[in-house]
Amino acid sequence: MRLTHAARSLPLCALVFTLSATSAFAEEADQSAIIVTASPIVEEAAARVQRTPGGVDVVAAQEFENKLAVSLRDALAFSPGVYTQPRFGQEVRISIRGSGLSRGYHMRGLTLMQDGIPINAADDNGDFQELDPQVFQHIEVYRGGNALRYGGSTLGGAINAVTPTGRSAPGAEARIDGGSFGTLRGKIAYGYADDRGDAYAALTADTSDSDRAHGDRKALRFNGNVGLKLSEAVETRFYASTQTIRQHLAGALSEKDVLTNPAKGNSVGDQARNIDSIRLQNRTSIDLGNGTAAFGLFYNAKHLVHPIYQLIDQTSGNGGLFASLDLAGHLGAMPVELSLGSQARFGRTVARQYVNVNGKAGALTADAVQKAQTINSYGEARIAPVANVWLIAGGLYTHGERKIENRLAAARSGDASFDAFAPKFGLLYQPGETIQFYANYSRSVELPGLTELAQTPTGGVPGFTPVDPQRAWTAEIGTRGRAGIIGWDISLYRADIRGEMLQYSVVAGTIPAATFNADHTRHQGLEAGLDLTLTRWATLRQVYSYSDFRFRHDSQFGNNRLPVVPRHFYRTELKLGSDALSITPAVEWTPQGAWIDYANSKRVGGYALLNLGAQAQVRDGVTLFLDARNLTQQRAVGDISALVQYAADNPATAADEGGVTFYPIERRAFYAGVRARF
Repeated sequence: MRLTHAARSLPLCALVFTLSATSAFAEEADQSAIIVTASPIVEEAAARVQRTPGGVDVVAAQEFENKLAVSLRDALAFSPGVYTQPRFGQEVRISIRGSGLSRGYHMRGLTLMQDGIPINAADDNGDFQELDPQVFQHIEVYRGGNALRYGGSTLGGAINAVTPTGRSAPGAEARIDGGSFGTLRGKIAYGYADDRGDAYAALTADTSDSDRAHGDRKALRFNGNVGLKLSEAVETRFYASTQTIRQHLAGALSEKDVLTNPAKGNSVGDQARNIDSIRLQNRTSIDLGNGTAAFGLFYNAKHLVHPIYQLIDQTSGNGGLFASLDLAGHLGAMPVELSLGSQARFGRTVARQYVNVNGKAGALTADAVQKAQTINSYGEARIAPVANVWLIAGGLYTHGERKIENRLAAARSGDASFDAFAPKFGLLYQPGETIQFYANYSRSVELPGLTELAQTPTGGVPGFTPVDPQRAWTAEIGTRGRAGIIGWDISLYRADIRGEMLQYSVVAGTIPAATFNADHTRHQGLEAGLDLTLTRWATLRQVYSYSDFRFRHDSQFGNNRLPVVPRHFYRTELKLGSDALSITPAVEWTPQGAWIDYANSKRVGGYALLNLGAQAQVRDGVTLFLDARNLTQQRAVGDISALVQYAADNPATAADEGGVTFYPIERRAFYAGVRARF
């Protein structure tokens, strides 16, 4: 079977030619940015991303380094618009603007990157377990279409985790922390720099028994990079990271177990996710005087052994190359900036499945070679016709190919190709040095990955299943800035989606989720962050999200709300003290839980969590910290695997439709640690 999808639009070359035919770019345009208090490297990143006419955020490591940050949930807790919920251990849900909201496992709808290189596979599906917050210098978040300059075309956008270099983190660093549930983590790192280059290396280890039975984990990771100055204008940097991760899966629970026995886990089949991977990449940058050119290549090799309903054994290789050009100058008297780039990813996976015999491979049930390629080419032009007002226009052209060669059932083989163009238009107005207003209108195109295309019909053989791309037009307005004691970041958005890829559990915990294209859906909401500097020793920060995701005139579900993400979500913390000594109480509040099914027949309850942090600098470079969670021992549903129709009232179908589809919030826990830099 072969499918072809295309969307025709004006090519980007017309835009590029118009600008390149004008006067040469002479000097970089000057524009003040709203800078957060952080290291110079983070300030530079904040100034760069805040030239975007839409929702963006830069999270410095200082915001989460005094916590047990084992996943992006902990690192992005106060990034507006980022919805994260734990399932167990390092397994979390990550969603922006409803991306992949019905995916009950792994991740879809977001491009995850480390040092600007995607860790997603070539089909854009991805995992987040390989990202270790212990080695992040800062995290850049580009919500929705604002990820265009990173080649992102998905509804949710992109998250780029940046690691230190020998120049940004010279010297030695050591860290150890741990606490409840047998949790213990450690880190050693060293950075070195001289006139010729620099080097950075970090080794981290992590082990925990988990707050749920059969959720124990252990991991060993290495991250390093070496930069060489080839000349005053040219630098090349080599990156390497390796991961060995062993994670037992506690699985979903019934709602009754979540509320009465949240420590329960599922040991049937000894379900687990075991990962061995290595990532290698190179990036060379050239200072052009009036801009920067960069190019490089990368390769990710991964072996996944994943006993669940069956034992999944996958060996994959994903590689690619990229190039970008950023120029700044003047067109007459008007400042102009131009960004061009392309990113190509190619992947091949040998995917086998076996009967799961207590976590070991039994009889072979599936054997396929899965191939994917995704090529994203983008361009964006920015011009300031009057002072402090920037007009932005650009677009991204994506080409994708997916192929499944089924070696056990040739008739279930298939391939598909996709072509689409996603334009973007924006306006950025900066009336003062620390205040911005923005608006944008953009299209997103999300191609189906191999997980969506390789489905298992009930009683059938795994193989190719046609799924269309997901397309959306998103309008966004917002503002960010600081005035006196107040800092804010507020965005309103509405995305009208055609063909949203939705999943549901066919038989919960037994058969993997099926994927279908909805007709019309709408995701709209509010993303807000508000910081208050009350005194020199008291600061309050808050994030709030309003999420209104629903079907639109669907033949089966009408205008029902989509499940999984609650309408209201609020988190706040009050820091009392100074960098030398402080205590930080925090609250996480979901006043009303989310629907669990498309039929809107059941909604889970809300909850409020009380957490507490503290830190003390005992001497220069040495800090002690405390991280206490869920102090009032609340019990509630934190995450959900979406269903079509909840039927807990029918014992004959309860196991299939809603009996085991809930994940509890984290149990009460106490962690402490020490960080030292010298």
